[in-house]
Amino acid sequence: MHFEINASKRDQQGTGASRRLRRAGRVPGIVYGGDKPALPISMDHKELYLVLRQEASHSSVLDLKIDGEAQPVLLKDVQLHPYKQQILHVDFQRVDATHKVHVKVPLHFINGDIAPGVKLQGGVLSHVMTEVEVVCYPKDLPEYIEVDLKDLSAGHSLHLSHLKLPPGVELPQLARGEDPTVATILGAKAEAEGGEEGAA
Repeated sequence: MHFEINASKRDQQGTGASRRLRRAGRVPGIVYGGDKPALPISMDHKELYLVLRQEASHSSVLDLKIDGEAQPVLLKDVQLHPYKQQILHVDFQRVDATHKVHVKVPLHFINGDIAPGVKLQGGVLSHVMTEVEVVCYPKDLPEYIEVDLKDLSAGHSLHLSHLKLPPGVELPQLARGEDPTVATILGAKAEAEGGEEGAA
């Protein structure tokens, strides 16, 4: 999926300047990284909000057009208002096609309803992880990683090493010797006992 965000350079910085931008329907931000200095920018709030509402935009290489000049970036941080639907500030990192990037991508779970542990054994499915850090070149960056639960039985877990990765994508946790649980199906009996203990 392709995402494009239009931005303008901003000369004025500081709390007061940011407040004025927000009142005018703009979002202050910054783009950094690569061999260029950090650059303060501003974007239209409505346009940015519509892009960031789409899950894939948080784990994709975006086209950031600053005063008409496009450059590939990754979304690194978003500051949101505590209770309003308002973006307060965004950070982007420049992307170099020849260098690998570290990005967190969401996990999409499928076939949980037909997993033997749920359908036949009455177990309860638990998603232990909802996203995972990947390392790859920008061109290989996946929007998400699919987790197929069709063979998972009650009392068993699916680990990071079980995931089927797209070509060119690596998991740094595995390289560090870590293999955390991604999803597990808790046995119905264990769940019932836990409930009784809680009631007692």
